[in-house]
Amino acid sequence: MSMINQIKEGRTSIGIEFGSTRIKAVLIGDDFTVAASGAYDWENSFIDGVWTYSLDEVKAGLQGAFAALAEDVKAKYDAVLESVASIGISAMMHGYLAFDENDKLLVPFRTWRNTMTEQAADALTEALNFNIPQRWSIAHLYQAILNGEEHVSEIRFVTTLAGYVHWLLTGEKVIGIGDGSGMFPVKDGGYNADMLNKFEALTSGTAFTKKLSDVLPKIVPVGECAGTLTEQGALILDPTGTLKAGVEFCPPEGDAQTGMVATNSIAPRTGNVSAGTSIFAMAVLEKELSAVYRQIDIVTTPCGSPVAMVHCNNCTTDLDCWVRLFADALKIFGAEVPKSELYDKLYAAALSGEPDCDGIVSYNYHSGEHVTGFTEGKPLVMRSPSSKLNVANLMRSLIYSCMSTLKIGMDILIGEEKIALDKIYAHGGLFKSPVTGQRFLASALGVPVALMESAGEGGAWGIALLASYLAGKNDGETLEAYLEKRVFDGKTGSVMAPDASDAAGFAAYIEKYKAGLEVEKTAVSV
Repeated sequence: MSMINQIKEGRTSIGIEFGSTRIKAVLIGDDFTVAASGAYDWENSFIDGVWTYSLDEVKAGLQGAFAALAEDVKAKYDAVLESVASIGISAMMHGYLAFDENDKLLVPFRTWRNTMTEQAADALTEALNFNIPQRWSIAHLYQAILNGEEHVSEIRFVTTLAGYVHWLLTGEKVIGIGDGSGMFPVKDGGYNADMLNKFEALTSGTAFTKKLSDVLPKIVPVGECAGTLTEQGALILDPTGTLKAGVEFCPPEGDAQTGMVATNSIAPRTGNVSAGTSIFAMAVLEKELSAVYRQIDIVTTPCGSPVAMVHCNNCTTDLDCWVRLFADALKIFGAEVPKSELYDKLYAAALSGEPDCDGIVSYNYHSGEHVTGFTEGKPLVMRSPSSKLNVANLMRSLIYSCMSTLKIGMDILIGEEKIALDKIYAHGGLFKSPVTGQRFLASALGVPVALMESAGEGGAWGIALLASYLAGKNDGETLEAYLEKRVFDGKTGSVMAPDASDAAGFAAYIEKYKAGLEVEKTAVSV
């Protein structure tokens, strides 16, 4: 069936993902490729010591991305989006959105980027014998309890950004198991009952008097309908009134889970790396880890299978700053270079740099970094007097810095735990310029890295696939089979093995990087 007919008959699926700097909406049909897309740029704010987005920004971005998608559909197919088969919402995992009994937001949204919950994260990790990172929702909640914050006694619902937007559009306070696993540990398809009991014992006698299970969103299994677009939700999503209510929604998911779907890496021995404002690696486990590591989260696939996650707060933000600096320098000489061309040229230049960047070491810490023990960050570039400071070496160092903290965490999984990975799939903004990021990552981790043609689509496409799975799965067909046999059948992407010279260079770089962390600590304190 032609795409125009699919659109007119409402047989398409929409995925909307809230990233750190961009909200993206995509439309897919029965061939699963992106037929149309729209985006809305936004940026978090640092207000009173908190990284946040206002709920007005969330709503404006949602409407902006959908409007841009509808415009793209009109331009490409001369059709209007009156109805679709299914919709999915995805967003940055973790964070803290707390509401009272009247559905009023109690404190500004505290995003994953905040590193203000060290006391709670440490105490919960010890009490539960399970790593609870600072960015997890439960760490934010428990820190608020420990702080004696006034709003704690009024809490009736806590959710993630994806859970909030889904609730806004459907009225359902639910979540997918993957996103839920970044709020509180899960087991057997729901929140871990033993750990729920331990948390209640831990908070007994505090201002938090509700059962945690009543406050968290309900987990809905993958492939099941998690609600339908209400009349009010339809007008929020599309204020023009064109889109009709009644559309089914798949469970809302986190960006880590949609990244796994978008790269077909939800089976054991598969993994993926998502690299944008933050960078994280996901490795689907065949067995439990032998110990609890503070550098490694245990979350799940959208199906509930355990995944080891190495999450780093900082990735491309500082690199983007340097690219803008190069653009400003060119403007001084009257040269206007398109953004995509500038990135491509600078990434290509990095390939000719020295494998160890000739002693130039970069720290991309715009915010704290729990893997290396930082609650705050300060971007820093160091070099020896003898280092050759040129564009190639600097760019290679800046790109290396995007992967360095991830490398430190992954060394635990691959080196100490001997986790076997046949291949890692890469996606996200760091890999939009081909070859460079893929080659450096393979050499850094010592694992072949595959880049799918769809890598640039990222999580918005991943959540659209989960929506299409809801609408089009056969009875009993697993998500793994759906992806393998229908979506990715015959698609392998380009695979790049580690390069010996680059691997040796990165190894030398990372040793200097680790040693220089003391300098970074000093820079933060000054």
